[in-house]
Amino acid sequence: MQAKKGDAVKVHYTGRLDDGSVFDSSVSREPLGFTLGDGNMIKGFDAAVYGMLIGDKKTVTIPAAEAYGERRDDMMIDVPVSQVPPNITPEIGLQLVLQGGGGQPMPVTVVDVTEEKITLDANHELAGKDLIFDIELVAIN
Repeated sequence: MQAKKGDAVKVHYTGRLDDGSVFDSSVSREPLGFTLGDGNMIKGFDAAVYGMLIGDKKTVTIPAAEAYGERRDDMMIDVPVSQVPPNITPEIGLQLVLQGGGGQPMPVTVVDVTEEKITLDANHELAGKDLIFDIELVAIN
């Protein structure tokens, strides 16, 4: 049986960058379960699983546009130092969570600190990067 839209599937995967560094893997834990075509996976990953059979393995390269998108300058946020809560000491690399539109959590990373402002990057950490995935389909329900 080939995996098709609407199927609940389970996969093992390892995600790598062009330089070979691994950013995520399910190999040492439970397989990742999701429903094909429901929009919860990055577009390229979802598309790669279509048509696979249980036991099939493949390696796919997903361009940034079909993964977490390109880096966007409008996702850079400058905040005056006077608006930083006193219990936060901003330093480059510090990860924070802001409240976005509609009350949704928005993870950000401090990328610059001056006497007047801090600059936060709200881009996903993998935005702008092509992703390489080794995928094995282990179940179709």
